[in-house]
Amino acid sequence: MAKRGCVAFIILFLGFSCMDSFSQQRGTVEVVADPLISLMQRSRKGTNITATSPTKPPVDKETATRTTAMGFRVQIYSGSDRSEAYAEQARFKRMYKGIDTYLSYEEPNYRVKVGDFRSRNEAQDLMQGLRKQFNNVFVFTEEVYVYQ
Repeated sequence: MAKRGCVAFIILFLGFSCMDSFSQQRGTVEVVADPLISLMQRSRKGTNITATSPTKPPVDKETATRTTAMGFRVQIYSGSDRSEAYAEQARFKRMYKGIDTYLSYEEPNYRVKVGDFRSRNEAQDLMQGLRKQFNNVFVFTEEVYVYQ
């Protein structure tokens, strides 16, 4: 009985070692990539948008100069009902007094976006907090107002 177990073990060992040597084949890998991907990467690099931004002291908006730059906003509403868009904007303003809101209309939808963030992490932090109060919250890359 012990001989059978030993023979079976040897056969299994030899079988697996042979399969291992045959499974490793040499060859070449050809990468096919859309040229638009590299164009988008270069474009993003040119806008100086990063996942994180260095912590800077808060800027006094009264004395600072307002300019525009590429950054991020959080969308809190998208729909065709104008009064609902204004209601969501007002509700956000009551909850977050220090964050600017922007209402736009692109036929057929009204969109309410909030904040002017230089880094995606800042926008995502706000988005995580807003998920409990608003439906369908998303981060968008667009031109935002910055104070210097």
